[in-house]
Amino acid sequence: MPTRFKWSLVSDERLLDTRVCDLPVRIKGSFLESHIKRLYSELNDRGIRFKPHVWLSADWFTPDGVPGFAIPFYLAHPRLAKLERKQMLEIEGGTDFECMRILRHEAGHAIDNAFRLHFKRRWRLTFGSFAQRYPESYRPKPNSRRYVFNLEAWYAQAHPAEDFAETFAIWLQPRSNWRRRYRGWPALRKIEYVDEVMNEVAGTRPKNRARRKVETLPEIRITLREHYRRKKQQYEFKWPAYLDADLRRIFSNDPRHRLRTTAASFLRSIKREVE
Repeated sequence: MPTRFKWSLVSDERLLDTRVCDLPVRIKGSFLESHIKRLYSELNDRGIRFKPHVWLSADWFTPDGVPGFAIPFYLAHPRLAKLERKQMLEIEGGTDFECMRILRHEAGHAIDNAFRLHFKRRWRLTFGSFAQRYPESYRPKPNSRRYVFNLEAWYAQAHPAEDFAETFAIWLQPRSNWRRRYRGWPALRKIEYVDEVMNEVAGTRPKNRARRKVETLPEIRITLREHYRRKKQQYEFKWPAYLDADLRRIFSNDPRHRLRTTAASFLRSIKREVE
């Protein structure tokens, strides 16, 4: 696709047949630029000299051991964001608020890698083992006060590394009033630890300053069509087995519970709310 291609004239079909590596997009001058500058400003306000490097890729992620993180290419141009919504029904990080929430989260991972924080004994005592395997799925406890809430789906409960990143994001967010918001919660101890360790590293140079990048845009040589085929397959929802048990408990087919509301009746009753 030519650098001066007129995006407004590109059909979805032509765009889908374009290779990701050929997309003429960059962070500078895009929706992302001001948000990354804001992230760096927030870090600077906290006395953290280190600034994670960022690059465009297929998704949000921080590679193991890398003090920087990837940002999805669709946020670098409104036409690609529109295609993302059409293909995936949402734009993860597509609003100012959500973009900053994710940037702070990924910055937490990057700073953890930069200062090798998860090797510290107190980190492990506070969050758990970084080496713990990521589960294929997790069953969050929405009412738990042992975790902060930043990203959707109670993501802090997925893994100790995510718990740290989510806690860091809450700590970094300006005017989050975390001391008041989490007063009386066990999660407050985690934020206080992050506050303490960040004060220790403030103004210092990290041990890990590698500028390595993983899966950069030029390396992704598949078409957008293939990219979305894989992405849909990856995010295809598979019902965890425990949900079946929960549903059978709520909507029992046992004759003794025949007077209870059936699943069909319940769905009809909330149809207007969920449409």
